[in-house]
Amino acid sequence: GCLSGVLGGRADAIIMRIMDIMLSIPSLVLTMALAAALGPSLFNAMLAIAIVRIPFYVRLARGQALVVRQYTYVQAAKTFGASRWHLINWHILRNSLPPLIVQASLDIGSAILMAATLGFIGLGAQQPSAEWGAMVANGRNYVLDQWWYCAFPGAAILLTAVGFNLFGDGIRDLLDPKA
Repeated sequence: GCLSGVLGGRADAIIMRIMDIMLSIPSLVLTMALAAALGPSLFNAMLAIAIVRIPFYVRLARGQALVVRQYTYVQAAKTFGASRWHLINWHILRNSLPPLIVQASLDIGSAILMAATLGFIGLGAQQPSAEWGAMVANGRNYVLDQWWYCAFPGAAILLTAVGFNLFGDGIRDLLDPKA
């Protein structure tokens, strides 16, 4: 993303069109398709979730790079002969990180929900591993008589996702007090 924003031109156009294509497919559908193609396991589920989330970070990093590269200190470093890689690594990437960190902390809740969904349909962690989505799937047959089989894992998913979202809000307030 930072490279795309700094280089611009044809490289930027190609990278961003690939990201747009990935973003045009609903995240959950693409995650399920990738997990099904890779096979059911916890590692493959996490890999599928990570691949699907990449375009969000690329777009955010590109946007940050486009803004940061216009700052006076970046222009001054360029004027004094700093190489393109020095500008990217020292000035642009370092000053683009706070929004990426906040986005990552907010995405953890989304990743947990996707992992639980994959576990529910059998594409996540396999037995004997304990996985919340699989627990909800196993408890759905007993929901009328023994509701707690699926209620407690579902509540754990909910509380964990909400907890990470609140954590992300706190990090955002800490890293960017103006927001």
